[in-house]
Amino acid sequence: MPNPYYQTFTPPQELVKATLEAVRLARTSGKIRKGVNEVIKAIERGQARFVVIATDVDPPEIVAFLPTLCEEKKVSYTFVGSKVQLGEVAGLGVPASSVAITEPGEAKGYLDEIAKKIHEIKAGKKGGS
Repeated sequence: MPNPYYQTFTPPQELVKATLEAVRLARTSGKIRKGVNEVIKAIERGQARFVVIATDVDPPEIVAFLPTLCEEKKVSYTFVGSKVQLGEVAGLGVPASSVAITEPGEAKGYLDEIAKKIHEIKAGKKGGS
């Protein structure tokens, strides 16, 4: 499946795995918000520390504006390929289009490293690669 138009960069597979693990850790030791409406509220209220967006959401308009909103509010974000996987690690029995980590708990170290790598990927992309 080709990347959706809202996907501003493609994280490497090991970063996707680390992201899913960070969501799992944050769910058990911190706090997360699940689903696009809750994620929007968390971003707009300044509570979101990190946002994860699935790329297999249909229709894509459901999450298409999240990268722009995250950029405006200076919240780090990344993409994962499967809403089913994202729902699983978020502790849901259903797929999740997006998740916001509001309190990282034990995932803080993970998230700092992931955010740094994402920044490098985005900076490299702007640099002409």
